[in-house]
Amino acid sequence: MLEKLAPSLEPMLSAQVLKPPFKWVGGKRWLLPHLTALWEQHKHRRLVEPFCGGLAITLGLMPEKALLNDINHHVINFYQWLQKGLITEIAMENDQDVYYKYRKEFNSLTENNLSDTKKSAELFYYLNKTGYNGLCRFNQKGGFNVPFGRYSCINYIHDFSEYRNVFADWEFSSKDFMSVELKLDDFVYADPPYDVEFTQYSPQGFNWDDQIRLANWLAKHPGFVVLSNQATDRILDLYRQLGFDLTILQAPRRISCTGDRTPAKEVLAIKKMTK
Repeated sequence: MLEKLAPSLEPMLSAQVLKPPFKWVGGKRWLLPHLTALWEQHKHRRLVEPFCGGLAITLGLMPEKALLNDINHHVINFYQWLQKGLITEIAMENDQDVYYKYRKEFNSLTENNLSDTKKSAELFYYLNKTGYNGLCRFNQKGGFNVPFGRYSCINYIHDFSEYRNVFADWEFSSKDFMSVELKLDDFVYADPPYDVEFTQYSPQGFNWDDQIRLANWLAKHPGFVVLSNQATDRILDLYRQLGFDLTILQAPRRISCTGDRTPAKEVLAIKKMTK
């Protein structure tokens, strides 16, 4: 049966130690009141995010231990440099010519297998902050192809050293979610790409077969699992058939790859620990 979370499961957000370093379309910070209520009983466990994205949830929950994965290697490379206390050296300007120059340089590093370098991390951060709507989009060849943004003012961060201690005991990886090694009692929060037409968040994409693979992988985990996705009929049917408890929520206005801000219904699919 579908039902909304009770008001008692919506505590006030505590002050966050750090803000997510990226501008991230589809970020789930708005879900933190619901997830915090679920996490409170399990915060002694390790938090695992197979699709960690912009880290809004992890930085909101502030677990002691975390395994944070994302198929987007550039995202993970940036976080790994934050673990080292990244201080950027490139000049950052909200300028169209500079943007396309840096985008070309970033793609050149990727083509030459240098995407794990500090320079690549710096450029990816700049492109994220300066590109259109904060989108992260790649072509079939793996080239970042988001156009220049339309911001009047951008506050770039140059010194990320404050992230170093917070990230110290968090493990980062970039692989397919099924290769993420789970412990039996891990608390898993999965926020995959929406079940929508646009899925080119990474060169690999994420299609309906991947949604099915994910659902079955999550269903097999004996620990606590929470999944969030757009509440399409086939997503609801998929998780209902696998025995998840479903809750429909009204998501805030979102921005798609086309700039669409149409409100969307979102589902939380929850599977409690197997005793």
